[in-house]
Formats: sequence, C-alpha cells, structure tokens
Amino acid sequence: MSFKHEISLILSRKTIAAVISSSLFGVLLGLIFTIIHMLNNELDTVGEYLFWFLQATPVYLAFSFPMIFIYGAITSTISDYIARFLSNYTNKKFEIYISFAFHLLFGLILLWTSLLASVLFFITDYILRRKNIGGWKSSFKSLVILIIGLIIYAFGLYIVDSIIHLKDRFLEYLVF
Repeated sequence: MSFKHEISLILSRKTIAAVISSSLFGVLLGLIFTIIHMLNNELDTVGEYLFWFLQATPVYLAFSFPMIFIYGAITSTISDYIARFLSNYTNKKFEIYISFAFHLLFGLILLWTSLLASVLFFITDYILRRKNIGGWKSSFKSLVILIIGLIIYAFGLYIVDSIIHLKDRFLEYLVF
C-alpha cells in the first residue's frame, strides 16, 4: 500500500471516529450535566429533564465536534505514528498501549472533559481499525448521519417543548 493511500485511509477513518466519538461525547455531556441539574433540584418533572437534555446535547455537540474533528484527528494520527515508530524498537504488541498513552497525554489539554473525549476517540478509532472500516464514502455517510441526527434532535426538542407547554397554552384558550 502506498503512503498516499495509507494516509487517505487513516484520515477517512479518523473522520468517522471523530463523528462517532463527538456524538457520544455530546450525549454523555448532556446526560452528565442534566443529572447534575437534577441532583441540584433544578428540574422538577421528567419533561423538564428531557427538555434540558435535548436542549443541552446539541450545544455540547456543536462545540465539541470541531475540536474533536480537528484536534482529535491530528493528535490521534500523531499518536498512532509515534506508537508505530516506538513499537518498532520495542515489541509490536505494545503499539496499542503506547498509542493509548499518547491519546491520554494529548487528551489532558482541558483536563477531564478532553480526557473523556480522547478516550472515546481512541476506543472508536480502535474498533474502526479492527473492523477495517474506512474510506471517504463511509466518512461522508457518517457526516450525513450526524446532520440527520441533529435535525431529529431539533424536532424532538420542538415536540418536548410543545408537550411541556401544552397545559399552559390550553389554559390560555379557556380564559376569556
């Protein structure tokens, strides 16, 4: 395999890993911070919980996706190449552990939040590499799925908001 083809395959796989891991990261942050608000007694009903989660998740996704896509893909590629280089001088079995260590090192930039993102990125990329998933066609599909997911989130947010405020709107119509 030529170097150009290898780089193309790696970058397409990193694109897919960025889409998947940033989606998971956005959902996890949405869940974590919604649970924190719930524990602080700021959310009273299941509808408010669901509304807060649906409202927060796309925001976390919108801010995390560019960071994970750019910084995560670059540092993950660097980590993999450093791990491959170092494992040539040690034991080839250590390549995955060396790569994971560098993912953790690069993930410490924003402490626990970026560390969580780097672990998700590493696991996603590792699974994609093992399953031999890659290529620009798959990368494009993953980006389309992300966009469709955001549209579904927006629609879900509208539905939940309508349900939460249905009682208030109904009572407005009854008052003359």
